[in-house]
Amino acid sequence: MSSVTGVDYIAYVAARGRLIEDALETALPAADRPPQILHQAMRYCVLGGGKRLRPLLVVASAEACGGDPQAVLPVACAVELIHAYSLIHDDLPAMDDSDTRHGRPTCHIAFGEAIAILAGDALHALAFNLIARASPACGPERVLGASREIATAIGTEGMVGGQVLDLLGEGRTFPESSPRQPLGPMAEFVQAIHVRKTAALIRASVRAGAMLCGAESGILEALSAYGERMGLAYQIIDDVLDVVGDERVLGKRAGSDAAKATYPGAFGVVGSREIAARLTEEAVAAIRPLGVRGTLLQELARSLLAREH
Repeated sequence: MSSVTGVDYIAYVAARGRLIEDALETALPAADRPPQILHQAMRYCVLGGGKRLRPLLVVASAEACGGDPQAVLPVACAVELIHAYSLIHDDLPAMDDSDTRHGRPTCHIAFGEAIAILAGDALHALAFNLIARASPACGPERVLGASREIATAIGTEGMVGGQVLDLLGEGRTFPESSPRQPLGPMAEFVQAIHVRKTAALIRASVRAGAMLCGAESGILEALSAYGERMGLAYQIIDDVLDVVGDERVLGKRAGSDAAKATYPGAFGVVGSREIAARLTEEAVAAIRPLGVRGTLLQELARSLLAREH
């Protein structure tokens, strides 16, 4: 792959986005298949919008390692289904109590709480069904490794654990920082949340694509560092946009995280943007060993820093 221009990058994301959308459409049960209301809710939440960041990272990291994007599509779809299930559950009244997502009513508003819970459960199950049916071209050991990677990233050490910390942080007060703890207790707590809740699955998406293509340990280590730093930067910008973003662009209620432990709460908006920029450049630097093969991933990290939704 030669150097990537802005036009090439945009064309790549559009082409791979179509590939992922078609695969998701095929993977999901038809809306008229019983139980219809459950399958309609699943499709409503998965096909109703979103940046497709995680599946794109699976595909892009696979291609950076010389792999075939078609071979990793089942796993790419799986991480998007997992992400969708987590959003359904996060939006529930018992969690964040959100009423809009992607500019539409959230799943529990559209279908009721019981169906929303079950739709999330069904997406979780379907995700691991897809991973188990990943292309034979990847090899069973690689598929098993990717499955373990993703399962760890969404369990108590990752996404679910991060959501628990997020809930525990609501309305919590923190002592001031001190010379012994210059970072400050709140900042440390916020980072602990985001490393688990957001960065873990993003890191796993990058690693899974590479693992399925047999990436050597040095490249896998570089991609791991990229995924974790980019995942943190992504969540920091999310926190910032919750404070300064336009609800019409965000597609959800702004200010919904006001009671939570967030980066703007710990560092302010300007400080948070500076941290996100530093993490993005660290992510870009981490994959320099890939040479031109990593250019698309570098472009992706930089584009996420400048996003408005």
